[in-house]
Amino acid sequence: MPADSEPESSPQRILLVTGVLGAGKTTVMRTLEDMGWEAIDNFPIRLLDRLLETEPGSAQLDAGSPLAIGFDTRTRGFDPAKTIERVKRLTGRSDLAVTTLFLDCGGSELERRYNETRRRHPMSEDKPAATGIAAERELLEPLRRWADVVMSTTDFSSNDLQQAIRERFGSQTPQRTTITISSFGFARGTPPLADLVFDMRFLANPHWDDGLRPLSGQDAPVGEYIRRDPAFTEAFARIRELLLLLLPRFQAQGKAYVNIAFGCTGGRHRSVFMAEQIASALRDAGFSPTLLHRNLGSRAADMVEGAQT
Repeated sequence: MPADSEPESSPQRILLVTGVLGAGKTTVMRTLEDMGWEAIDNFPIRLLDRLLETEPGSAQLDAGSPLAIGFDTRTRGFDPAKTIERVKRLTGRSDLAVTTLFLDCGGSELERRYNETRRRHPMSEDKPAATGIAAERELLEPLRRWADVVMSTTDFSSNDLQQAIRERFGSQTPQRTTITISSFGFARGTPPLADLVFDMRFLANPHWDDGLRPLSGQDAPVGEYIRRDPAFTEAFARIRELLLLLLPRFQAQGKAYVNIAFGCTGGRHRSVFMAEQIASALRDAGFSPTLLHRNLGSRAADMVEGAQT
């Protein structure tokens, strides 16, 4: 390379965030900002070309920071067809890497969210929220079909959505895989973002021991009870070896997050104990997992646990 030539700079990452109202755009924009993105919400999309001008001496944007731009049907001058044409022109620029994220959500879940917050859908006027949701979905359909990434948030909690955004739009620099180990109760639903789920309901259930029921998998008597199950030792060894095989390979493939979940019926005894033991084993092997117990504080109930076996 000639001495007087400058190294070619990487294109600036631009993420356009849109979708149906109530699907989580505000959460996404805040998460991206926490991740180091320059975030501009409710931006008049007709001014996008002006915002991204890169004239010599322009100081409008920090070229080193990725930029997230949020807009929706409330944005002044919103027009899906014109937006698509405008973004098509931008994708032809070599100095920009533009991605469009469309946030979708099931109609019944959107209605529940509007009812819960007691907010009126902007397009429903004096009619039920379902009317406004249907009208908005029809208006946005061309943009949804055209978007690079469509993410449904129907089954996501706020934390689930934040985690999904961090995984998909985190730093592109190779880094150590973030490992999360969690316990949960099947009676209260399966974690939506789990990559690997292990069902611990084959082990003897401490719930049916009157002295152990009030305790959890973090208490020594419960651990001793589970260890006495003839299946525990071999099951633990096989799960441990499987994870030690898979985790380095996930990291080699550039997977930023791996979520490992252990479930039992109520999420208080068997799953908690196994999650604790596997987390300890992975730490001994040089990993640094984060440990979460989703249902540890839930009330122990015979109805949740089902029939005694």
